Amino acid sequence: MARDHGGNLDQARAIHGGGDWIDLSTGINRRPWPLPALAADSWRNLPTRAAQAGLVAAAACAWGVANDAQGVALAGAQAAIQLVPRLRPVGHAAVLGPTYNEHDACLAQAGWRVTQHSTLSGLRGADLAVVVNPNNPDGRSHDPATLLELSQRVGLLVVDESFCDITPHLSMLPQAGARGLLILRSFGKFYGLAGLRLGFAFGAKAEIAALRQMAGPWAVCGPAIEIGGRALADADWADAMRAQLAADAARADGLAQAAGWRIAGGTTLFRLYDTGDARAAQGRLARHQIWSRVFPWSDRLLRLGLPGPEPEWHRLAQALRA
Repeated sequence: MARDHGGNLDQARAIHGGGDWIDLSTGINRRPWPLPALAADSWRNLPTRAAQAGLVAAAACAWGVANDAQGVALAGAQAAIQLVPRLRPVGHAAVLGPTYNEHDACLAQAGWRVTQHSTLSGLRGADLAVVVNPNNPDGRSHDPATLLELSQRVGLLVVDESFCDITPHLSMLPQAGARGLLILRSFGKFYGLAGLRLGFAFGAKAEIAALRQMAGPWAVCGPAIEIGGRALADADWADAMRAQLAADAARADGLAQAAGWRIAGGTTLFRLYDTGDARAAQGRLARHQIWSRVFPWSDRLLRLGLPGPEPEWHRLAQALRA
């Protein structure tokens, strides 16, 4: 299957030319957590087991992970997605979609028979099921009780919570450790540091031990451990950022609706709009060197991340008025 993604500024530049692009093709926060000065040892030394365990503990504390759950830090949620197909013997995998296409692609590449379904009931009976909550790109969400019930009707339920920092009430991490449940988290999206390549998996002892073994002894670099640990402990920043992103999402919706677009979904890290003609809308923004995301399965829908600094908002407003 096609593995197209946002963040593909090379494609934007190849089609529309170089320059000072604003990349709104992803759901990555453009108001990042402020980077501190790092200890020299974080660059110079191999990460210790104690440092890696401390990072996982910081994530567990920040996100309210169940006490009996196990966790592992990885090079982004993507790293976990690539390892998940090896946790069970190859069989039938059911994915709630449309969604982030790496789930389908990684499972299919590993030999799984993958089917995509539009409702949770379609996942029942699968050897492995995947739900992204809240979903990318439409923002659909499911309450933890419903997903916990689903986990009892599949071999292994993988819940990708890459965008759940903005909706902590949806998280299943308080239930992590339950049989047949694996939860993935991204660090880089909400904290605006995707280049750090940091993510986590939480679940029962057997699955996490297998992931840790497959990932190897140094799955996360020293700077990521230090930055991740500090950022995850900054609860005040996280609370303030949730409020800021909610205001930004409303602001983006106002601009889009004034341009004649209809709100089709999204979260407070990205918005999904029915533009009538997605390629034309993408080109309209690209003329102002703003890159957005269109999908091979829709000729109408366009996903737009949120600008960060005020000059980016001015550029977006100008592009939508043109």
